[in-house]
Amino acid sequence: MISRVVSAGRAIAAPAGEIFELIADPAQQPRWDGNDNLAEAVAGGRVRAVGDVFAMKLTSGAVRENHVVEFSEGRLIAWRPSEPGGTPPGHLWRWEIEESEPGTSWVTHTYDWTDLTDEKRFPRAEATTTDKLRASVDRLAELVEG
Repeated sequence: MISRVVSAGRAIAAPAGEIFELIADPAQQPRWDGNDNLAEAVAGGRVRAVGDVFAMKLTSGAVRENHVVEFSEGRLIAWRPSEPGGTPPGHLWRWEIEESEPGTSWVTHTYDWTDLTDEKRFPRAEATTTDKLRASVDRLAELVEG
């Protein structure tokens, strides 16, 4: 049985707030996307609260709206993607950041498709592996440590 929750984490030599800014600003997300799936933010600005929605254009040309469902400034952000104007089908992307000591943070990236019900999306969900999540965390590290 394939796990429907996949995570990757590592220490990054940067303050939590600096890392969080790259994640909470949709315009920055294509810079660190380990799936090479994001082309650009469609509109809007930095995420500030649960209930915010930000749109991303994918490299395929499709647009996804991301509904923020968890948010704690500088520490936690999670969203559920959907087709524009649609209801999220049940998968979730989460980022957790904890400053372990001044200037060093532990970053955990999680993909959770426990609530995904659209079976057509299962193959893509199954293909989202720890390695792909780690690639995003590693790219974040390169941006803030480099």
